[in-house]
Amino acid sequence: MRVKSTALRLNDTVIGIETMTRFALAVLALASGVYTYLGVRGLLDGSATFVFFAAIIYSAAVSVAIYAFWSFMLRFVPLVVGMGRRIALFLTMMLGSLMIIAMSSWLNAAALAGSAALEQHLAVTLEGYVGDLDAAHANALAAQSLLPDVQRASERFSRLAADEREGGALTGTSGSGSVVQLLTQMSAQMNELGNSISGSRAEVNALFERGTEHLATMRELVSAGGAVAPRSDQFAAEVVQLSAVISALQETGVAPSVKRAAEDLSLGFIAPVADGGNAGLVLRQDQVMENVRASVAAQSAALSQAADAILNEPRVEPRRFVPLSTAEAVLRYWSDFAPSWAGAISIDLLPVVLVLVLMIVHDALRREAAEIEEAETVSAAEMIRAMDLYRRMGGFPAPLAAAPAGPETTPATPEVAPAVSYPTPAAQAQAPTPPADPVRAEPEETIVTPIDVNQRKRGDGPAR
Repeated sequence: MRVKSTALRLNDTVIGIETMTRFALAVLALASGVYTYLGVRGLLDGSATFVFFAAIIYSAAVSVAIYAFWSFMLRFVPLVVGMGRRIALFLTMMLGSLMIIAMSSWLNAAALAGSAALEQHLAVTLEGYVGDLDAAHANALAAQSLLPDVQRASERFSRLAADEREGGALTGTSGSGSVVQLLTQMSAQMNELGNSISGSRAEVNALFERGTEHLATMRELVSAGGAVAPRSDQFAAEVVQLSAVISALQETGVAPSVKRAAEDLSLGFIAPVADGGNAGLVLRQDQVMENVRASVAAQSAALSQAADAILNEPRVEPRRFVPLSTAEAVLRYWSDFAPSWAGAISIDLLPVVLVLVLMIVHDALRREAAEIEEAETVSAAEMIRAMDLYRRMGGFPAPLAAAPAGPETTPATPEVAPAVSYPTPAAQAQAPTPPADPVRAEPEETIVTPIDVNQRKRGDGPAR
């Protein structure tokens, strides 16, 4: 009786949870439809009425499709026994799950994490523009590193000119001659180059402050509350202004100007005519001016090389801000919203677990039912037919049946019939055969209905 009770309990439990299963499946399909509506509403363009009805129709179709598909799977998969047919149903269920993910789950994820994904897109774009502004500012300030070299060269030429004027440090004759004029000229050119480099610093700082203000506004838009769409529009406007600042910073760099000025130092070098009073002084002046020419050429080469290093730095490429919809943002930044994707897919594919549970329970029910003894499955009707067959085979009289009383018949007092004791087959075999009663002999014409004693064999189990 233990095995029978287990099989019956399993069967009763499956029947009892059928209503709950349908209710749970309907709730899951409805929830998926609601989130699908929220997700598809952000993808449609047009009037508010058109968007509303289009989203409602699509979400209703998704809900009906999910409910119908999983109802079919819950009904058929647990009943199929053959391995080949069961594998075919599993492949069909996998295909249907992929279609459900394609038409519903990603829209559910867009509804669950769409706003957060758009904010993530704005934050990533903001970080990119922060890097662009820093790079452009660094390139613009790179030429400032040449300023100390230029100032030292200017001071050196100025000091040599003063020494030559006061004590004749270079030619041995003091006074303001051609050497002093040349040294003063070189010092003045270096001063002009240094002033141009210093003057660019103020403009670069002003542009960098403007860019920083735009970045601060963009940060506020990213972290502010409320709807994301209006903030995204304001963010795009700030991006346009910040891009203009970055371009201006790249054009403000003085490295190209420094390179041209350094080349002019050597190419445009003009030495004055020696104006010494005697031939020895003139010779010494020519030698000093030749040395000054070589020094200017070396200084020019060093400045040109430093300017080339600055100019060879990669320029900041203009970045274009591309606004995204909620669905596109969720797809692009899916790895950052894995929990939302898991929840969206679980809503649609949770019935897979129910299908597997019912399949396992039906398999267990079939195994338990196969182990039940035949005697434990005999119904009351089968027992009555067996007793009647036994009575007829043994020749025992049939029990009397009470005749129905007519409308004018006076009911009689019921009589209690004595209990009939049926002999056992062993006693019947030992008892002598009674002689035939000629009075009760039936005529030859009497039709005897044969009883098929083999209509149910012992080995046949009851119909399940």
